[in-house]
Amino acid sequence: MSQVSRRPLSSKIGRRSFLKMAALSSAVGAGGVIASANATREATDAEVKNPYPNAKKVKTICTACSVGCGIIAEVQDGIWVRQEPAQDHPVSLGGHCCKGADMVGLLRSTNRLKYPMVKENGEWKRISYKEALDRIGEQLNKYQKENPDQVQFMGSAKVSNEIAYYIRKFAAFYGTNNIDHQARI
Repeated sequence: MSQVSRRPLSSKIGRRSFLKMAALSSAVGAGGVIASANATREATDAEVKNPYPNAKKVKTICTACSVGCGIIAEVQDGIWVRQEPAQDHPVSLGGHCCKGADMVGLLRSTNRLKYPMVKENGEWKRISYKEALDRIGEQLNKYQKENPDQVQFMGSAKVSNEIAYYIRKFAAFYGTNNIDHQARI
């Protein structure tokens, strides 16, 4: 019979173990408080059926890449409130990638640029679309006169062959061969 060595149990608990135990006990305690305080309730049948009562469902496509997966966007009072994959879409067959699954989040992000802005004296300032287009036009004219090869034109996987042709022709008339596709970036 083999002899098993028995070490005395240490009463010392490591820092990491203590933090894990503290986090677990806090979560259990908070869960108990929430459950006992009636802070949550069962959703009503109407809420489960449609939490956005006057919303309308609009079939659209995802613009994150060139695949064009199907999205059913739910719109309430002109605001996109949630989405689901279009189960009957011939390309995506009801699936979404991680980018497409959050298109509504991208659209509603607080970091989203919603209007033209320019940085002057270290501060961002809102400008009109007309002013923005005028500034871009002036800058393009300046670059074309100086050296057209300092400009690059970008295509997109979302454009048709005809639009891609026009982008290429515009770059040629501008005086540069610097054109690329957004998928290469």
